[in-house]
Amino acid sequence: MIIDLPDTTTSQVSKKLVTLREEGGAVALGRVLTLVIATAIGAEEEAIEAANEASREHPMRIIVVSTNGAGEEPRLDAEIRVGGDAGASEVIVLRAHGETARDQQGLVTGLLLPDAPVVTWWPGECPSQRACETPLGRIAQRRITDSGASDDPVGMLARLAEDYKPGDTDFAWTRLTLWRGQLAAALDQPPYEPITSAEVAGAPDSPSTLLLAAWLRRQLQVPVTVDVADGNPTAGIHRVVLHRATGAVRLERVQPAVAQLSQAGQPTHELSLPRRGLRECLAEELRRLDPDDVYGDVLRSGLDARV
Repeated sequence: MIIDLPDTTTSQVSKKLVTLREEGGAVALGRVLTLVIATAIGAEEEAIEAANEASREHPMRIIVVSTNGAGEEPRLDAEIRVGGDAGASEVIVLRAHGETARDQQGLVTGLLLPDAPVVTWWPGECPSQRACETPLGRIAQRRITDSGASDDPVGMLARLAEDYKPGDTDFAWTRLTLWRGQLAAALDQPPYEPITSAEVAGAPDSPSTLLLAAWLRRQLQVPVTVDVADGNPTAGIHRVVLHRATGAVRLERVQPAVAQLSQAGQPTHELSLPRRGLRECLAEELRRLDPDDVYGDVLRSGLDARV
């Protein structure tokens, strides 16, 4: 069910939520957090769909703050989505036009769940200032960006490293979970030899490639070479090679959802390594509300892994 509230106020939206609750159409009990999504007007639906899917694992209230450029007449249009249109959550869409968009924190403050953590997510372009200093970032325990969605992903990753504060995270890091897991599992098998050097190859515009190289350098304390000019048109990470005395460990994506793992003296294995969508990344980040210290250390200490 979708309730439209054109040319409204946040106070009227809050009153409508209370009415719906009293009528039994929406219940806030059991919600574990408030997810605030900051996006542009017209670009909301993909993020809402991902959040609805993630809400089946993390019941929550979703507040979407959509804005446009200056110049329009100030106005707030809202939607409340409950039931089948909201997954296991309730969705409040606030479309702020013109000057109404200047006070984003004021738009959402009265709609936050009481005594529940707040997570703010920018699914598109990262904020132009430090995430923790934005109006919606100041109210959040966790702040999620996606440098891969920026016009200059690698440059944005470098800026995120300069601006990092505990509680920040980025989907370029979340997309590495399966790669990190497979590499750790491979090294947990004999022979238990030290790694002497490593190589990471990926697309030139892949921030995840740089983060994976930085993580390997931090974890293994060895030189890591980054190759972003191998002519492979595939997006994202292409392969990782870990060198040791008896032969290399090679993990290479050969299809969009399949990778091959090869090691000296062992048969080649095909592994499931799908590209992670918004839903999977968001659900993983919502499983923890404390700072991701490993991400912070990797981001700040090892991005320049071309050694």
